[in-house]
Amino acid sequence: MAERNRRTVRDLRRGNRARVLQRLYFDGPLSRQELGPVTGLSSGSISNVVAELSAEGLLEEAGVVDSDGGRPRTLLRVAPDGGLLVGIDIGETRVRVELFDLSLTELARTERLLAQHGYDVERIVAHVRTGVADVLRDAGADPRRLLGIGIGVPGIIERDSPEGPDGTRGAVVHGQTIGWRAVPFEQLLREAVDVPPEVPLFIDNGAKTLGQAEMWFGGGRGAGAAAIALIGSGVGACVDHGDILDEDRTSLALEWGHTTVQLRGRRCRCGSIGCLEAYAGAEALRERWRDAGGPLPEDADDETALAALLAAAYPGRRGTPDPVALALLDETAECLGAALADLVNLFLPERILIGGWAGLLLGPRLLPEIRRYANEYALSHAAARTTIEMGRLGPDAVTVGAATLPLADFLTRGGSRPAPGATGAPPRTAVHAVRERHRTPVN
Repeated sequence: MAERNRRTVRDLRRGNRARVLQRLYFDGPLSRQELGPVTGLSSGSISNVVAELSAEGLLEEAGVVDSDGGRPRTLLRVAPDGGLLVGIDIGETRVRVELFDLSLTELARTERLLAQHGYDVERIVAHVRTGVADVLRDAGADPRRLLGIGIGVPGIIERDSPEGPDGTRGAVVHGQTIGWRAVPFEQLLREAVDVPPEVPLFIDNGAKTLGQAEMWFGGGRGAGAAAIALIGSGVGACVDHGDILDEDRTSLALEWGHTTVQLRGRRCRCGSIGCLEAYAGAEALRERWRDAGGPLPEDADDETALAALLAAAYPGRRGTPDPVALALLDETAECLGAALADLVNLFLPERILIGGWAGLLLGPRLLPEIRRYANEYALSHAAARTTIEMGRLGPDAVTVGAATLPLADFLTRGGSRPAPGATGAPPRTAVHAVRERHRTPVN
């Protein structure tokens, strides 16, 4: 019974710390007096928690404000140098690694192109290993200050996988379109990346990390329900339901790119036919443009090909638009609009955001047509309640979102450091909230 009581007290203390940290992170700076009403804690509890967190270097003073008829009040905020976070985007054209402080200010970054070697697992693991080492070295950072490493990957993530014949456990990635079948990615990274063993790894679907970044810092802030589309070489999406700081908030990664938009249509790289990805993914657009006679070098990558396709369709004032390129892009807009209408009808989101590197290139040109087709294919009442916009965080959104995975865990644990042997399973009640910008200090 005594042990049970000790656990209860410990959990209560951790919960109080989490409330204070979360409010200061997302709403700060705040005074001790302001923290009481927004956390529901007594003044004595606030004083104890603030003293603890300050002693651990997680809080710092952020100026003073005048008080009506009393002494000036000291403002508090989460200390940006209270810890380090790594965000990694395992994309389909490159591996991007970034190091952040607690305010998600970028401290260092590096990229590794994948064009020559595709999605060879061993090579990608090596890219992650050297990328993490590079950003820590470039920033002069101590690996012991890492709160966790977040990784966004293509495919379906299986967690708590049963122990394999070689004793491995952890997140397993099923990325059919990139040739990954039951890859024990967490185990491979844990063996390769040179960080202290207590630093947890958080592996999730790249579209889901993009969505979390947009919900925290971008176009999804304040939305009760939103769908975020990631359009790159492949296509994915996630759907988020729940209010900010809502413990019951849910985020669901969708294999949206492999929903059917054309019966007996083009063969998709997943092996099926008529998938959205076979029409709207950058890899498919490159192939369709070449099949239509588009002037592309044989070795043109997806980014080069998409830029050439857009330049042919929209050459500027002095050029003549290529009718084949225009028709191809119109068909792409219709496929995207129809597939977005499915998201509208199924999930009733308030907002839909389009992101991913290819989405950011296509969107400014195709967004009006995408909206028009979505309205034609969706139920009118549902469509009238949904806005379709561009994502706001740019090409780094997946990397930033990946860094929010360990950040959410850190805030949920009330700022406590990971224990030795910790794993990177996402916390059940991860904090989801917003700040004005993702690259400014918490203030």
